[in-house]
Amino acid sequence: MNRQVQVLLADDHAVVREGYRRLLERTPDIKVVAETGTGEDAYRLFCELAPDVVVMDINLPGMSGVEATRRVVAREPQAKVLIFSMHEDAMFASRALQAGARGYVTKASAPDVLVDAVRSLAAGKVYISQDVAQQLALQALPGQRLPLNHLSPREFEVFRLLAEGRPVSEIAQVMCLSQKTIANYQSSIRQKLELTNAAQVVRLAMSYGLVDSRSASPDSPD
Repeated sequence: MNRQVQVLLADDHAVVREGYRRLLERTPDIKVVAETGTGEDAYRLFCELAPDVVVMDINLPGMSGVEATRRVVAREPQAKVLIFSMHEDAMFASRALQAGARGYVTKASAPDVLVDAVRSLAAGKVYISQDVAQQLALQALPGQRLPLNHLSPREFEVFRLLAEGRPVSEIAQVMCLSQKTIANYQSSIRQKLELTNAAQVVRLAMSYGLVDSRSASPDSPD
């Protein structure tokens, strides 16, 4: 019998993780070796267990799945991270792939797509679900103006956390950077996106589905 593909699951909803675990482990060649609900723990467990594939949601509390992916790949360039997300917008897929993810599958995909994606990544291939692949192709067309694409990966992560109403001090702690560095990122983000206050940051983030009305905080201090 061939060795099982060892998978680490990262999603902040325990019931959802249980469903993914059962789905993946219905196949004899895949085994979920650990699961977590945060990006920080996903990185820690990756370092401890060295799984074959990490299945990561984007929307995780604190450190996002994209930032966790970036850290995983920075530690192990050959790491195989599959983003499994509710977001069908190509912007999210682009960010994930830029961070080093080897695959992107939406949660709207058929169940067997996740299994196929895990197997593909384990075999050293890249896997992008059909709905996202189409969006990526459309994004590449001339005349597409996507302002968030002007942000670097670090700036994008800071932007997302600012839109959630996180203070600079908390963002610095989450990203393991100084408050001065985060403040510099904040200034750069506003300049690139032509924004002048926190409310505009929130509105732009909401327009792209990065945050919703429950997590957004338009009245955050500047």
